[in-house]
Amino acid sequence: MTLEQLKVFVAVARALHMTRAAEGLNMTQSAVSASVAALEASCGVALFHRVGRRIELTEAGQAFVPEAEAVLARAAAAETVLADLSGLRRGRLALEASQTIANYWLGPVLNRFHTLYPDIALSVVIGNTTQVTAAVREGAADLGFVEGEVEEPLLARTAVPGDRLVLVVAADSPFAERRAIAPADLFDMPFVLREPGSGTRQVFEDALRASGLDPGGLKVVLELPSNEAVVSAVAAGAGATVISDLVAAAGLATGTLRQLPLTFPARRFYVLRHADRYHSRAAQALMALIREPEGAQAAAAAPVSRPRSRARR
Repeated sequence: MTLEQLKVFVAVARALHMTRAAEGLNMTQSAVSASVAALEASCGVALFHRVGRRIELTEAGQAFVPEAEAVLARAAAAETVLADLSGLRRGRLALEASQTIANYWLGPVLNRFHTLYPDIALSVVIGNTTQVTAAVREGAADLGFVEGEVEEPLLARTAVPGDRLVLVVAADSPFAERRAIAPADLFDMPFVLREPGSGTRQVFEDALRASGLDPGGLKVVLELPSNEAVVSAVAAGAGATVISDLVAAAGLATGTLRQLPLTFPARRFYVLRHADRYHSRAAQALMALIREPEGAQAAAAAPVSRPRSRARR
């Protein structure tokens, strides 16, 4: 078997769909199918069930996934060590970030990093806090960026300036003209929230608990898997939400959303790395860039078409 076959196998095992795996690998579907077939032939074991148009992992396939991922992680680590010898003139950096960070905070930072180190290839996968934590723990990502608190003994975390949560409703909501909101008033509102495992939802629920309130009592009418879907549903009148001020900014500026007067504490983001894995020079360089004073980051991010006040975050 080859590393390329293992890479294809893991991609198909994660997607459970040949076409989506092929798109993620930038390969044709026929090439992906041929690679899987060759791997199955070389080991004499079926790794997938073909059930109509669907595929499912066989028992052997399920057992093989963590082994294949471990081999790929070791190969990536070996490549990283060699890349470091070239002094940041080549190599790659695999990142995974939660939606809010990836879509509204990380872009200017990576733009600056690419300007400084153009030969370091960057890849970013978006997931929720739980998924990002797992990717760093298992070696699929060199660094992870999350909003929520993470209790994982294998991971080291570094706090960086983040954002602030805001309570918003549609501009024509009956709650839109409220001049005062107490935490207990939230239980009278219908809510649209991100899915469990989202850092934004975790921070909101932790804030309720800190006020002596049980988040289980909220009237959650919709749970949606993306910030954009949440904002769209709220603007359409589905209910209130608590979301990052970075996400809400556009809707507040255009008037489709109205912010209610309930203050949440400033939120810090966290950069995760595995405490025991090799920490590449590329990862160290990105961490050093993130730790730059806020003014320096803002100046570096100025060419990006984003309001300066948000770029400093």
